Amino acid sequence: MGRVMNNVVEDFVARAKWVVRIATKRRWFVLSVAAAVAMVCVLGLTAVPDRFQATARIYVDTETVLKPLMADLTFQPDINQRVGMLARTLISRPNVERLVDNPELQLDVSSASAREDVVSRLMDRIKVVPTGSGNLYEISYRDTSPERAQHLVEATVDLFVNANAGAKKRDSEEAGLFIEDQIRSHETKLIEAESRLKEFKVRNFGVSGVSNQDYFARVSSLTDEVNKLRIELNAAERSRDSYRRELAAEDPQLPPELALRNGAPLVSEGEARLEAQRSQLNELLRRYTDVHPDVISARRVIGQLEIEERERKEAEARVLAKTGKTGKAATSPVYQKLRISLAESEAQVASLRSQLAGLQGQLQQVRSLAGRVPQVEAELAQLNRDYDVIRKNYELMVGRRESASLGVKLDESSQLAEFRLVEPPHVSPSPVFPGRLHLAAIAIIVSLAAGVLSAVVVDLTWPTIDEAVSLRQLSGRPVLGTVSMLVTPQVKRKQRMHTWRFTIAFGVLLMLQTLWVAWIAMKPHLERVQS
Repeated sequence: MGRVMNNVVEDFVARAKWVVRIATKRRWFVLSVAAAVAMVCVLGLTAVPDRFQATARIYVDTETVLKPLMADLTFQPDINQRVGMLARTLISRPNVERLVDNPELQLDVSSASAREDVVSRLMDRIKVVPTGSGNLYEISYRDTSPERAQHLVEATVDLFVNANAGAKKRDSEEAGLFIEDQIRSHETKLIEAESRLKEFKVRNFGVSGVSNQDYFARVSSLTDEVNKLRIELNAAERSRDSYRRELAAEDPQLPPELALRNGAPLVSEGEARLEAQRSQLNELLRRYTDVHPDVISARRVIGQLEIEERERKEAEARVLAKTGKTGKAATSPVYQKLRISLAESEAQVASLRSQLAGLQGQLQQVRSLAGRVPQVEAELAQLNRDYDVIRKNYELMVGRRESASLGVKLDESSQLAEFRLVEPPHVSPSPVFPGRLHLAAIAIIVSLAAGVLSAVVVDLTWPTIDEAVSLRQLSGRPVLGTVSMLVTPQVKRKQRMHTWRFTIAFGVLLMLQTLWVAWIAMKPHLERVQS
């Protein structure tokens, strides 16, 4: 690796010596070409104006105190995304046309073509670049007039700050109009859905809306209740039959000595049944209201028992009027308790039969509508579903309207994004690169390089032989010998004169170029002093 580097360095040094030898041999040609290129650069740079750059920096603070406080109360867009989009779309044709129409900038818009050129140039030269974390934006513009560049950057900063407020106001207005239109539309649909639901219920009164269950669930529930009452009625009838058998086997009369000793009360069987039914009615009234079917059935049974007891008493009174004798009443307490239990059991059987008849009637009524109820309930479910969807959408839009209204008030009262002018618009005191001063300094190097390059090209095109090495390389044959030239003092003096002339000419060229660069550097200061 070191040997390769040494070879490269040796080759570079050899080529440099070769170029220096050629430039020295053709030094007047090099000087002529350098002077010609320098003159061309001078003429060209007189038409190149200096450009000055105006810059400004704006920081957009999107983290405010109100942002977390209003998070659940109103809709808040992504402020960072909105500001980023605003920065990317700031240099658009409508915004640049607003800048062109600003009379303070004094732009040339005398004709349509000139206006179009100015708009296109500004769109290319105005730069809005995010820096740092993304919330810091730099606005820059380059122009030949530093005052115009600063004014244009100031106008762009104002446009950047005010465009955000205008965009938010337009968005709020458009959102408000859209929500109001949707609320009116959903309100109309909601009224129509309520009317359809009301008309349907009126048209199918007694068929729809009687239960939260569907038809088959109602039939199944009623069937289960009927079966349950049948089981209870069967058990009550078996209990009643058991009391009847025990009552038939029991002697209603006590022995005379026990009857006189105990003084048993004389209670008829009808009175016992009536008393048992009244006790059952009191028990039902403690659990149910007066309109409950069991209460109504118990009262109906009590009414029948009262009628039967009244008829029995009237019959006994008629018998007593005819015979003048009264029948013997049961004196056995066991017999009387069995009669009371039997009366209670018969009252329970009567109540269960009444309930069973009522439920069987409801079941029969529901089954009679078997062909209509499922269809009606399906239509009712569809109407309720449509109504619920429309109502939910309507309530959602009303809630969004309140959120939008709160958001508009929030925007009016405070800014969710604060624009801070970190670096006011200012113009750089020196022209931006490449300015005329930079180009003038570069022109010195370019002119000398052009002279040397021209000498190399001429030497390669029309070579001259003054060394044995050059002759051997050019001919490819061995050189047998060389003839030396004797330089006389007159020739040496003449060579020194040529060298002094070249040195003076080269120094004059460098001095003129240096003075030209110094004049270009001092010109702006002189113009500011004169102004």
